[in-house]
Amino acid sequence: MQKETFNITAETGIHARPATLLVQTASKFESEINLEYKGKSVNLKSIMGVMSLGVGKGADVEITAEGSDEEEAIAAIKETMSNEGLSE
Repeated sequence: MQKETFNITAETGIHARPATLLVQTASKFESEINLEYKGKSVNLKSIMGVMSLGVGKGADVEITAEGSDEEEAIAAIKETMSNEGLSE
């Protein structure tokens, strides 16, 4: 299992557009990928799940990936977070 913690720096947090991009990125991989925030864990391939968390600026989220392509999945998600200015 691969695990990465991100501090959300975007003013608007993870709102609709970046959430969609994260879900699209996660959906390219076979691994099971989850986003955890405030003790709740959701499937990162589910837009409704991600949006239901209401992740705001300054939040710490943990993303875990487990499966055959877990390393590539975390790397791609890290890149998407960085490219979208969601985290540093």
